[in-house]
Formats: sequence, C-alpha cells, structure tokens
Amino acid sequence: MDLASKPDFDQAMSRVEAWFEGAIVDRVPVRFTRHNAFAEKIDSVDPGRWQSLRDRWFDVEYQIDRYLRSIRNKVFLAETFPVYWPNLGPEVYAAFHGCPLEYGETTSWSVHPVREWSDAEKLVLDRENEYFRKIEELTRAALEVCGDRFMVGYTDLHPGADCAMAWRGATQLCLDLYDAPEQVRALAERGATYFLEVYDHFDGILKSHGQLSVTWMEIPSRGKMHIPSCDLAAMISEEQFNDIALPIIRREVRHMTHNVFHVDGKGVARHLDQLLAIPEIQAYQWVQGVAEDQPIMQWVPLVRRIQEAGKSVIVDLLPRELDEFMQHVRPEGIFLCLPSASEEEERSLLKKIEKWT
Repeated sequence: MDLASKPDFDQAMSRVEAWFEGAIVDRVPVRFTRHNAFAEKIDSVDPGRWQSLRDRWFDVEYQIDRYLRSIRNKVFLAETFPVYWPNLGPEVYAAFHGCPLEYGETTSWSVHPVREWSDAEKLVLDRENEYFRKIEELTRAALEVCGDRFMVGYTDLHPGADCAMAWRGATQLCLDLYDAPEQVRALAERGATYFLEVYDHFDGILKSHGQLSVTWMEIPSRGKMHIPSCDLAAMISEEQFNDIALPIIRREVRHMTHNVFHVDGKGVARHLDQLLAIPEIQAYQWVQGVAEDQPIMQWVPLVRRIQEAGKSVIVDLLPRELDEFMQHVRPEGIFLCLPSASEEEERSLLKKIEKWT
C-alpha cells in the first residue's frame, strides 16, 4: 500500500507485524494520539444544519469531510496511521438487528428493546436496516475519496455477550444471570450468530479496494484484524464469564489472522488467565482507567504477566511516565500509545524510545 501521507508505511508495518509475533525490528511500535480524540474533533459547524444529532451522524458528506479536515497537513510519525473507519457508535452491531440507537454529541447508545424474552425473536440481522446501509454508505464514500491519503477501516463491532447487554441493558442482564441464565446464554448466542457474516461482508468490500484490515484501534493487518472484547466481563463472575462469553470469544478469534483483546480495566482483567490461554489472541490492549487506576506503574505486574505468557500488549501511558516504565519493563511485545501536543514532542519521544533495548 502506498500512502503519500505515510511514506514510511512499509517500515511501520514491519514493526507492527513483528510486534504481533512478540519480536522487535529496531524499536517497539509507537502510536501517537490524544485521549478521546473523537470528542476533541467536535467542530463549530452550525448545529442548525441538522434537525437532530442523529441526522449529523448520518450525514455522509459531513462525516467524510470532517475526517479530511482532521488530517489536513498532519504528519503521521512512527506507527500512527491515517485511518478513517465508519462510526455510528459502539452498539451499531446490535443495531444491525433492529435495535434502535439514540445519539449524543460523541457517542450513541441502544434503547434495550428486549423487555420480555419473547422480544428477542424479533432481533435478526437485516442488511436493509438503516444502520447497516449507512455503514455501507460511509464505507463506500470513504473508498471513493481516500486515494493515497488515508486507509479505510471497518466499523466497531461488538457481538456476543456485549451485544446481549446492548439489547437487554447491563443491570437487567446481570440480574438475569441469576434468574434466567439459560435465556442470557441464548441471547448472547443470538448476538453472535451473524458476526462472522457481517465481518466478512465489510472485510470483503475493503479488500476488493486494496485496503488492509483495520478498525478503531488503527493497527492494520494484511490478513483479518479483530478486536474481541467483553465489557460485561467486568460485572460477572469467572464461572459466568466462562459459561456465557468465553465460548463465543473463542469462535470469533479462530476466524481471524490477528486478534487484539480489548481489556477494558481491572474488572475485565479478572478474567485475564482465561484470555491468555486462547492461542489465537496474539495481543491485549490494557486500558487502565482514570483516577485511582493511574499511574501506569501500578500495572507493571499485569503487563509483565502478559509478556510472560508469550503475548504482546498495548500500553497507554503519559510522556512523563515513559522513563520509569522503560526502566522496569522489557521492550519485547510492547506497543506504546502516547498522547502528544506537537510533532516536535513526538520526535523527541521517539529518540528516547529508540534507546530502549
């Protein structure tokens, strides 16, 4: 792939591909970003242009133009790639089955349509569904204009247990695990039924246009890249996780070339041993949280635990934490994500990281 905005693309990809294998080419891969970058891109366009926030999210021309403006004159250093991925919110996969979404400024959420268990029978994948068609439209619109300026990825997909949570609601689903565990298992399985079909549909569109496999994490793969996750895991027991979520996760990852499991905080990390035992998952993204869950150094034992299992790990940390982190952690298998304020700061950080061996 040739990108005018990323002339060192092949070199950057070689570092990513080595990282998937726990190896290092010349230094660890590094991605520069801003915390909640999507929220910070909210611009000053007249809100009166749309009758609702939903209309703004569904405005294809606006969304593509907004992304183009966000990368104008931007330099993509290290393993920071220019990636547009169509986004209607984290529960859009649930919405593909007839689950309505409500929209805010920076995210969307489902209305939990499963009030009675019989309601679940109405939830079936519909390719003519407004959300499915809009993701297709956003994808094709981006492919028409990307050229050598940016990559196009696929949308954020959350099947299985998290899809069931979108349909039923987190609180109610947790209660159901005690009152109606069989129905919860069936709902999670319903949420997994069409995942591979949906994934392959969008992967096929992108591959037919010469794109790699990439999504919101913006780490590309020349094969099939997937970010399995289970936010529900933070709220349930080990036994419930093993029964409801783990079998679905195992099926998901077998279909893929590369998998990076999204470990969203210490609640999900309670199930790390089961996740580390899945051979098809090459890497784990550790999301440490805020407040008492910072700074990063308290999580060094967890990072080492992942490394000792022979797996790779993505670590978000602040520039001021970098020196101490590098002193206490070996570089093999590490992918650093760092916020930055300028290109100058990024180049300075890279010089420091290059010495970490």
